[in-house]
Amino acid sequence: MPVTPENLGDLSRRTLLRRAAAAGLLATPAMGLLSACAGSEPSKSNDSGGTKSKDNPFGVKDGSAVKVVIFNGGLGDQWAKEDKVIFNAKHPNITVNMSSTQKIKTEEQPKMATQPSDLVMNSGADMMDRSTLINEGAIEPLDDLLAAPAWDGEGTVADTLLPGTVTDGSQNGKFYVVNVAFTVWGNWYNAALFQKEGWQPPTTWDEFFALAPKIKAKGMAPYVHDAVHGYYPRWALMASIWKTAGKQVIVDIDNLKDNAWKADGILKALEPWEKLVKDKLLLPGKLDHTQSQQAWLDGKAAFIQVGTWLKNEMAATIPPGFEMTLSDYWSNADDKAPKDVFAASGEGFVVPSKAPNKAAAKEFLRAILSKEGSAKFAELTKSLASTKGSGDNVQDSALASANNLMKNGGSELISVKFQDFYADLDKESQNLSEELMAGRLTAQQFVDKMQAAADKVAKDSSIKKQTRTA
Repeated sequence: MPVTPENLGDLSRRTLLRRAAAAGLLATPAMGLLSACAGSEPSKSNDSGGTKSKDNPFGVKDGSAVKVVIFNGGLGDQWAKEDKVIFNAKHPNITVNMSSTQKIKTEEQPKMATQPSDLVMNSGADMMDRSTLINEGAIEPLDDLLAAPAWDGEGTVADTLLPGTVTDGSQNGKFYVVNVAFTVWGNWYNAALFQKEGWQPPTTWDEFFALAPKIKAKGMAPYVHDAVHGYYPRWALMASIWKTAGKQVIVDIDNLKDNAWKADGILKALEPWEKLVKDKLLLPGKLDHTQSQQAWLDGKAAFIQVGTWLKNEMAATIPPGFEMTLSDYWSNADDKAPKDVFAASGEGFVVPSKAPNKAAAKEFLRAILSKEGSAKFAELTKSLASTKGSGDNVQDSALASANNLMKNGGSELISVKFQDFYADLDKESQNLSEELMAGRLTAQQFVDKMQAAADKVAKDSSIKKQTRTA
């Protein structure tokens, strides 16, 4: 079955394994990212000298080299190695020095003020804080990439991207982050198990709570989640708020509007999560993302909430006959946007402002976003790329279920921005999400503490404020 989302609107995974150390992410002892090496010699650039053309819009110079750093997480890095082949087929005289790591911040941040890599996939738990990178001028605006010709098609690079990809990568009116994956989130279940037991996958919270005793009777927990990384439960909580209270409430939260967290519908959205914990429907134990996913694969829980990188990340341990199927987050009666789906671009690349070969970095991004490159990405990762049509020829049931969810979704895609705007609020929201899902906070206490955290950021004149308009 072809897998390609239709009629998409507007945080991939590691927009996902991302912010464990968000606050002060780019601070070095007693000094900021760029001031750390104030007065240091700027790196020399290879950007000049190449002849610009449709096939070489940035004028990459033959004989030059480009250093590309890949985050090797749930999506692996084989897709990036395929992009290297695609790039060198067009530019055989450019040397691509590619490396993979999970320690992006640890390894790349110290280089940012002196001689950074040319292209960095800024993702994972050890990632650099995006807002700080932008506000300190550490990464290059990439609007010229959007305007460049598409690698292997008509129109511009921007024309080839799924809706929301440019918005997700933009801040302060400029485009900075090239997200190469397009992730859909929701509740996963084993369709083979449900068919065997005669269980109907729930679409509402009432249906879930009615099904839960039947699941427990089979010796399974109804639900499991990552209890270590706070952004995992936060995805579910914020998706529920959007569905129940509506988009404008999320926009107000992102914009630090007074008492935004006290809006009608927010408590109603969060109370089912509180009930799920109080009714002991969660699998016990403080499991991280892969441990919780493995517990689900082992049949210890019926549902898990995560994004579409799940199959690739757990490929080595999926039991025979296990039918990974994605369903939407459950809704309440009278929700304002029950059909809206949580999906967004993620896995972002940045070009450091002091990169020696920015032209080649941008050209490599064109290759990644090409039809051939994005098709390889979808084939190898079983996840959609942010380029249109990436999954057209991928035959995979898990990805097909995500595609069906998108096609049957509402008019908007759920998106939340405050965690990209404000590192302190990002960190606090992760902590509070963990506390709610551990049963140490009620829904009301969660709301009160989130409002207090938002107020603190709003009143801090030293923090640059962002505005979400859509």
